[in-house]
Amino acid sequence: MSLVGEADPDTGYVYDLKVLSDQIKEHVLTKFDHRNLNLDTEYFKTLNPTAENIAVVIWRILRQVIDPTFELKITLYETERNFVEYPA
Repeated sequence: MSLVGEADPDTGYVYDLKVLSDQIKEHVLTKFDHRNLNLDTEYFKTLNPTAENIAVVIWRILRQVIDPTFELKITLYETERNFVEYPA
């Protein structure tokens, strides 16, 4: 995942990594980690959980909680050499 934006002049951060980590845990990991995506999540009841679709779903979830002034990109690795990025 990457966030692009202007650094805050007071903190020097583009985005507080603790806040980002907490948002990922709350909105993504608790919903998807160690779950059967087809059976245990509403997101994939009718959507095939391909790497591409998972990346788009994660982007849409995080886009709702991260200020839109930041450019957000999700990178999801299936293997060391096989990954998808959204948006590309």
